Amino acid sequence: MMSLREFLFKKFGILDEEKARDYKREYALYHSSKKAKKHRAMRQKARRRLMKQGRVRKGDKMDIDHKKALSKGGSNGHRNLRVVPRGVNRAKDNN
Repeated sequence: MMSLREFLFKKFGILDEEKARDYKREYALYHSSKKAKKHRAMRQKARRRLMKQGRVRKGDKMDIDHKKALSKGGSNGHRNLRVVPRGVNRAKDNN
């Protein structure tokens, strides 16, 4: 497992946690591509649908997990979605 210090250095070239992050650079590298925008829209659509069904609420600290990740060819179908605690979903490695 990689430490926070190693992760910051590998991803952003930052050695100390106190140094400022370059958010514009991060956005340009990871969040502004067409693929990233498409996947973000798909995740938001899945959450809205489950909110209408009453399975999640705003502020409930739950995430919508795609059993098969969107990046691995998963879909937004109801069989590929589940509601899990935020920590569980964000600790999951999709690589």
